[in-house]
Amino acid sequence: MIALLRGTLADKRPNQVVVDVGGVGYLVHIPLSTFYALGELHAEVALLTHLHVREDAMALYGFLTAHEKHVFELLISASGVGPVLALKILSGMNIDDLVPAVRGGDLARLTRIPGVGRKTAERIVVELRDKLAGMEARGETPRPVTATGITADVISALLNLGYERRAAEQAVERARKDGESGTFEILLRVTLQQLSAPAQKGAAVAR
Repeated sequence: MIALLRGTLADKRPNQVVVDVGGVGYLVHIPLSTFYALGELHAEVALLTHLHVREDAMALYGFLTAHEKHVFELLISASGVGPVLALKILSGMNIDDLVPAVRGGDLARLTRIPGVGRKTAERIVVELRDKLAGMEARGETPRPVTATGITADVISALLNLGYERRAAEQAVERARKDGESGTFEILLRVTLQQLSAPAQKGAAVAR
């Protein structure tokens, strides 16, 4: 079982990184919250990891905090929630919002996340509400990323979350026209707010 990776950040994308550990590159799937807080390429990085084993493949999922990893493992314990969907959930909603949404049975909020239909949201609430009782959400301040290629990174992140390319590009364009700029995190959050608004729900991929 691989529980921790410490090495050099060899590649960095919104949904995955490659960590060079002694000359061996490990491909690790990550949520956007972890991507926000990573350093620049070739920087030292330490990721808590979950090794998911299937009959035909093994995959590593990485997190910067034990809290985030714990929520991920709770999510994949719910019926119908695999690791890919669990990452989309963590990427589509901050833990500070996700935990109270599940505990409060806020299905409307949960179903705004691409890939989460009403039945899946109901199962998550029923199966995880008690497990999340007493868990305090721990907000973290992500580090800004370089301005180079921010628009492309945001569009890529939206595609990984399940949105159609055209909808993603239009949302980013609207955000730019509204004067939003700066960090990857700010632009992504604004576009997600637009896409999750009632008028934009039809732009998401059918659940």
